Amino acid sequence: MALIIFTASLVPVRAHELRPAIATISFDAAGNLTLVMSVNLEALIANVGAGHDDTAQSPNAGEYDRLRASAPDGLRAAFDRFEPEFLAGIDVSVDGKPVLLTVQNVLVPDAGDTALARVSVISLAGLASVNAQTLIWQYRDAFGDSVVRLAGAGSDEIIYSVYLSGGGREEIPLNGSQPQSAMSIFADYLVIGFSHIVPKGLDHILFVVGLFLLSTRLKPLLWQVTGFTLAHSVTLALGMLGLVQVSPAIVEPLIAASIVYVAVENIVTDRLQRWRPAVVFGFGLLHGLGFAGVLREIGLAPAHFVSGLVAFNLGVELGQLTVIAGCFLAVGLWFGKKSWYRSRISIPASAMIAAVGFYWFVIRVV
Repeated sequence: MALIIFTASLVPVRAHELRPAIATISFDAAGNLTLVMSVNLEALIANVGAGHDDTAQSPNAGEYDRLRASAPDGLRAAFDRFEPEFLAGIDVSVDGKPVLLTVQNVLVPDAGDTALARVSVISLAGLASVNAQTLIWQYRDAFGDSVVRLAGAGSDEIIYSVYLSGGGREEIPLNGSQPQSAMSIFADYLVIGFSHIVPKGLDHILFVVGLFLLSTRLKPLLWQVTGFTLAHSVTLALGMLGLVQVSPAIVEPLIAASIVYVAVENIVTDRLQRWRPAVVFGFGLLHGLGFAGVLREIGLAPAHFVSGLVAFNLGVELGQLTVIAGCFLAVGLWFGKKSWYRSRISIPASAMIAAVGFYWFVIRVV
């Protein structure tokens, strides 16, 4: 029991997950460029680095935590000192000419729950040419991943969106003569879906591991995971279309509760019950709402909504199958048919997963 409690206390609650910068670019009729960036400002200032999935992995984690706990005025003052470096890390060119960007406004939310990443919004402006043809975006590698989105003239509709890992450079056509290819969208969102499970989706990983622990037989396990994927595909699509929206304050604790349920069921029963696939499908609907929040941040151009959505779901499914394959090769293949599998592996591991899920549930509620 002491080991379970200790393990639960060490597991992060996705609190310091490094999120990509979301950069939305738009133009007005006079050729003025507006760039609105949603960023984890603390991670940029603390130089956490692009080589981490969680700020706790960085040697600068202490500085990040200090900034994360600061009031808006304190973080804004830190950004004022960091501003020249921030601007030097963003390179925007239109028709081959660099655009001189200036910071117009910085919106820093209250500190709130310091266990959750804070997203600040930085508004920048620059002068570009009228009837521009091409825009080139370059983000400093050390700043991490970025999502670049182009909004339509006079509207908030996203007409171009691309995910760039480790900084990256992207040439974006502005005249519509070279539309973003469906293949590039598919490849981008396939990677995004996979990485949202492995390595970033620890709660989803534990849910899948919980499914694996009850029975190492692959056929019923794959049916459960596939049903889970179909279910979250439904709510993900509805969430992206704006037809269903539930606050993360409700969704995230319920996702943690679903982990607890699956783990506890593993302890109290030794076989796959008839209701299990239906319960897993129901939990899939819940997890899909969590995925929708992530995908909404990134955005999907309407012309590629279907291909992007399919690719993201396929990436999630591949991530889940990777987790199952890892569990099977590490445990199921060698010990799945042993008489002591349940008493020595399934029950203890399920108890630890239940403890971690309960810890997450309490933290996310409180």
